[in-house]
Amino acid sequence: MDNSILLEEFTAIGINHKRASVTVRECFSLSVDQQRNLLRDAAEHGIPGLLIVSTCNRTELLAHAPDAELISLLLVKHSGGTAEDFREFGFIKHGEDAVRHIFRVAVGLEAQILGDLQIIKQVKEGYKHAVDTGMADASLHRLMQFVSRTHKRSRNETSLGVGAATTAYAAVQLAKKEMQSFRGRKVLLVGAGKIGKVTCKNLISMGAADVTVVNRNPDRAEKLSNRFEIKISDFKNLDIEIARADLVIVATGAPQAVITNEHFELCDPDAGVKTLIDLSVPRNISTSVNDLSYVNLINMDMLNDRLDETFREREANVPQVEAIIEEEFEAFCQWMREKRVVPTIRALSDKLDAIRRAEVERFRNKLTEDTIDHVDHLTRRIVNKIMAHSIDHIKGSQEKQEEITKVIRDMYNISEENDS
Repeated sequence: MDNSILLEEFTAIGINHKRASVTVRECFSLSVDQQRNLLRDAAEHGIPGLLIVSTCNRTELLAHAPDAELISLLLVKHSGGTAEDFREFGFIKHGEDAVRHIFRVAVGLEAQILGDLQIIKQVKEGYKHAVDTGMADASLHRLMQFVSRTHKRSRNETSLGVGAATTAYAAVQLAKKEMQSFRGRKVLLVGAGKIGKVTCKNLISMGAADVTVVNRNPDRAEKLSNRFEIKISDFKNLDIEIARADLVIVATGAPQAVITNEHFELCDPDAGVKTLIDLSVPRNISTSVNDLSYVNLINMDMLNDRLDETFREREANVPQVEAIIEEEFEAFCQWMREKRVVPTIRALSDKLDAIRRAEVERFRNKLTEDTIDHVDHLTRRIVNKIMAHSIDHIKGSQEKQEEITKVIRDMYNISEENDS
């Protein structure tokens, strides 16, 4: 059976860093609440399975449904993006291309940072939201199992995951290059969430010794402070800490800017250039801050992993990872083939068993109970052997499965309605 026929109901749509700038991407970003509302809305429209992958570099939807227009409209409806921007900067993939895309995303081949270590966590988080809202049907559930196994194999069988391949690592690496060294430099980290933790770890490992963390939730900041032995400051003192800092890295996940020009009123313009890195989408640093003569503002679009000495090694592993993807993709297609013939197999089994029981009943009054029990047992074994042979033949004839199932349906008068 042609894979394109098997997978024709899968659709992937979205916005990512390959075609859309951070200015566009932040409009289509989805909060957790927005994701859940979108999933519920999709359920009401009859979509059986939907996965949302929302990161700083992408907002993408993989649906077990063929209606790309509906899925695109749902993204626009629940985000701040427009239909016009989606048509210009978005993408739509169908069938095989859609399914292969989620494999590539999950292992990090489509990431801004090749082999990104965080992306699989974000894919799994999206899958959890789908499960929690009842939007993970059997096909999506099994697909995610194959995707997870592909990621695991890409790490165990290749060197794609070598080094610290994350956007946070790339950001700290770029900052170190811009500043030449962290020696004697004051670093301010705004945000103590997932990205903040990874960023802090990278700062310390690359030699930053004077790091202060600021977070709206003081408990999170305190945990990060205790873990890495860094300083902590109150969020209300953000302007004071910015004035002291040489490097400011922001990753709060807030839906709007948390740092604006007002936060720089205490700064001395002659004290040297301040490097600011915004790791958030939507952006957490107002773009107008870049107009200040002593500020060097870096956003997500300016990051890459070319500075990482392990990049070439990871890049050399891409063909091997693609081969793994193809193996697991074919394994998923095989599962889909078997899934398509299961209703016919079940209906055939029911039909043969009905014939068997009817014949046994014809002789019930003519035989003793012991004999009937033996006949019942014998006829069940005969039907089971016939079914075992039939199942092996159907599943083993991949290219002719559709033709064979049609013959079986016609032969035994099995209709599509019998499958449900």
